[in-house]
Amino acid sequence: MELIVAVYDDWGIGRDGTQPITLSADRRFFRETTRGCLVIAGRRTMEDFPGKKPLPGRVNAVLTRSDGEFPGFTVCRGPEEAAKLAKEQGRVFVIGGGSVYRQMLPYCDRAYVTKIHVRPESDTFFPNLDVMEDWEIEKRLLSGEESGIAYEMLLYKRKEQ
Repeated sequence: MELIVAVYDDWGIGRDGTQPITLSADRRFFRETTRGCLVIAGRRTMEDFPGKKPLPGRVNAVLTRSDGEFPGFTVCRGPEEAAKLAKEQGRVFVIGGGSVYRQMLPYCDRAYVTKIHVRPESDTFFPNLDVMEDWEIEKRLLSGEESGIAYEMLLYKRKEQ
């Protein structure tokens, strides 16, 4: 299983349930990378989707403890259930938010990380892979600047045990 995330310099990923700063290059990278795959999101992240509808061109799953109807989403009640669903699929991406990333990180072996070199105020953070002994950068995929904001897209991999 893989994950995809955009982080700021302090590894913040959001505030008040959304991303304070987004880049069109990162959005495009996300769309292209996850197209045709299973994506696993938390309920709050799903509610930030356009129209709160499933992302087109993907199989959508929501990891939540909440009851309710989630049309167009496969509902997983815990990380083990999401991991089991992932085994039945081809390529799978965890796409957030913060608690879902933390719950699913142990199941992931690759992480696509867009580092956006700004530091807006965040209330949700992604684990800093740069200081985790079992993760390393495999390759730099792309770097650039958009609207005066520098960014880089990196592929991390879990080190062989």
